[in-house]
Amino acid sequence: MRYRWIFANLDGAAGSWQMLTLFSPDLEWKLTYVGSATSDQYDQELDSLLVGPIPVGVNKFVFEADPPDTKRIPDAEIIGVTVILLTCAYDGREFVRVGYYVNNEYDSEELVNDPPAKPIIEKIRRNVLAEKPRVTRFAIKWFALVPLARS
Repeated sequence: MRYRWIFANLDGAAGSWQMLTLFSPDLEWKLTYVGSATSDQYDQELDSLLVGPIPVGVNKFVFEADPPDTKRIPDAEIIGVTVILLTCAYDGREFVRVGYYVNNEYDSEELVNDPPAKPIIEKIRRNVLAEKPRVTRFAIKWFALVPLARS
């Protein structure tokens, strides 16, 4: 099953950007599920892809990935707020990060009011605040300087 915007599925994280000139090198996009607010050891890279060369104009893609492995998320962190990160890097240097707040909650009022000690994964839905992503940009060195050969 593909990862969608409910707990077990993601319809796709759409990314778009405008290029003013042809960009031949690949850009690496990653989709990461943050499994815990207290430790990055529970983060899961859901998928990654290389995009390039990138033509001039507005470019768009839809990123689909499998769901996070809930066995790798602490039970206490499954219900509640977390983040999905869509990042992009050039030559191993991250230059943009888009974060989407996510609320994982039970799909019935009864379970919301009286949650079980062990989460029931198939009863959890994911609500993503997709309309308000948090975008962070990082200044990077885009092209390495190549030393001139001495004659």
